[in-house]
Amino acid sequence: MVGKESKTGWDVVEMAANVAADIHNGAYVNLGIGMPELVAGQVPEGREVIYHTENGLLGMGPPPPEGNGDPELINAGKKCVTAIPGACYFHHADSFTMIRGRHIDICVLGALQVSENGDLANWSTGEPGAIPAVGGAMDLVAGVRTIYVISRHLTKKGEPKIVRNCTFPLTGKQVVDRIYTDMAIIDVKKEGLLVRKLAPGINADYLRQNTGADLIFNFNCGNK
Repeated sequence: MVGKESKTGWDVVEMAANVAADIHNGAYVNLGIGMPELVAGQVPEGREVIYHTENGLLGMGPPPPEGNGDPELINAGKKCVTAIPGACYFHHADSFTMIRGRHIDICVLGALQVSENGDLANWSTGEPGAIPAVGGAMDLVAGVRTIYVISRHLTKKGEPKIVRNCTFPLTGKQVVDRIYTDMAIIDVKKEGLLVRKLAPGINADYLRQNTGADLIFNFNCGNK
């Protein structure tokens, strides 16, 4: 770690920019609710990304100016959006046919936990009285070609979100391809969790201390 006055880790906008940088030109992308939505505003200039939302829109544009939204033009999180030229609307069932038919290239989701083998838990803690957030995530992780997770590295209580085995109810098994946190970018590989890049002010020892699973480092991830 570095001194208190130095920058440590990425903020949420920088995390979203890290994800956006890895989305290829012309990709069809579904963004989860919350932090994943920030990715849409960080796509590099000159790159085209076509956004899909489960409630029946392909070609979702940015949020409208405040106060100018159409309540009938919303995303799956019930937030007002716009539509780009050429966008199309369709039935909810057709939207899930696109997902289940593997026609979406990338999905970006939030997480409660991710295991070392790519299991994802993001809909409930399983605790009595917990409000479940069952939505399209289970279909998305089963049907989308590539799954990226964007999440804080630690919970509000300071507990690791990346763990050896998930203790929360699973959304899907062995589905996550890459994890983007405020501390690092990590690939989920057959041989384990491979650290691709460390955030500013984060070193390998600190990342290990704050991760509940073993990590693999290469010589190019920086800040070691």
